[in-house]
Amino acid sequence: MATNPPKLRVGITASERLQNLKNAFETKYGEAPLFYACAPGRVNLIGEHIDYCGYSVLPMAIEQNILAAVSVNNSGTITLGFHCVLFNDIAIDRENPKWYYYFLCGVKGIQEEFEIAQLAGMSCVVDGTIPPSSGLSSSSALVCCAGLVTMEANQKSLSKVVLAEMCAKSERYIGTEGGGMDQSISFLAETGTAKLIEFQPLRATDVKLPDGAVFVISNCCLEMNKAASSDFNIRVVECRIATKMLAQARGLDSSRLLKLAQVQMELKASLEEMLALVEEVLHPEPYSREEICRVLGVTSEQFSKELLSANTQHVTHFKLHQRAKHVYGEAARVLRFKSVCDSEPAESVRLLGELMNQSHASCRDLYECSCTELDQLVDVCLKSGAVGSRLTGAGWGGCAVSMVPCEKVDSFLQAVREAYYLPDPRRAAVEKQSLFVTKPGGGAAIYLEE
Repeated sequence: MATNPPKLRVGITASERLQNLKNAFETKYGEAPLFYACAPGRVNLIGEHIDYCGYSVLPMAIEQNILAAVSVNNSGTITLGFHCVLFNDIAIDRENPKWYYYFLCGVKGIQEEFEIAQLAGMSCVVDGTIPPSSGLSSSSALVCCAGLVTMEANQKSLSKVVLAEMCAKSERYIGTEGGGMDQSISFLAETGTAKLIEFQPLRATDVKLPDGAVFVISNCCLEMNKAASSDFNIRVVECRIATKMLAQARGLDSSRLLKLAQVQMELKASLEEMLALVEEVLHPEPYSREEICRVLGVTSEQFSKELLSANTQHVTHFKLHQRAKHVYGEAARVLRFKSVCDSEPAESVRLLGELMNQSHASCRDLYECSCTELDQLVDVCLKSGAVGSRLTGAGWGGCAVSMVPCEKVDSFLQAVREAYYLPDPRRAAVEKQSLFVTKPGGGAAIYLEE
């Protein structure tokens, strides 16, 4: 695998989408683009809400992507469609997130990585085929595309791994405390294979998916904006607090531990032993701020400053038992999923499907990141012939991913169409871009016109 994102020479006329993007760029700016950049979305097959806890995840890139056409100038500004931003005034308002702020996150990340005082000016037109707020990583793909564009425009070079880590860090400017899966697969993906993404250090390992089934994505048509709500960050905070509580119970120095994986490493325990520890130490009833402060020996001010994020200061109760139980259980399912893929038993499709079903139940019941529409859609998918189906992405809306035996794909698509999309006029109108078979796609790249 090449270390740096590839630069590919392409025939623009061979791609209708690239040709349309070039035409739009020329119409707006009166010149041809200097180069193009592409960053794919992703579907996470299993391993939800555990990357920010330090655990491995198992995504693959999808064909849907963010595409940008770019020219470089000395204007001292980024012109992005209808938005023009001065380099010395890159302001990202967490309270009022807009789509182009994600682009600015990527720009700011490169500027800080290389300590560039005066960035090259850029004129950009961006086109996306990833459904927004669908759990397929449209926002992170935009951050990654922007990072790649800014690096190329300023004639800098970074490896895929460093770019992924930088983009994960810079996306936090918009307030979402993600773990790095989305950015990692966007850069490290390779056509034809899913990836086990591990953290600290970041690395990606090929995972060959079984030949007897395909993955189908279906959008429940309820959008969820992570940056505009506190649901996502509340879960991050609950896992952080659970980390401290478990560490404290076992006599570890909880002040330096922030992730549930770190407690496991310190204790040299198995995931099964960590699940037993959760049952022993954490009670299922929600914890109040006062109880947490008392157990950890911190003041209310320390609690707010050191454990909460900006948009979770209002939270009064925390479900630590449920969140930790999901994380350790889900981490074990990821490892079992990879093991089944590696060993290729005769019943691999059924075994992987069962793991996906268990994952959805845990997301729904323990992590409480599903919603009525997603649960309904998952149920429809299972009744329509999927061997496994689960929410993918942050949840609270967005997409389900289903594992469907190859011979059942056509009947599955028709059954889901009839049961979930066609009865609702709003869903029926977007059905074609909401229900599709996907294959593992390649990672982010720069395109140069032949």
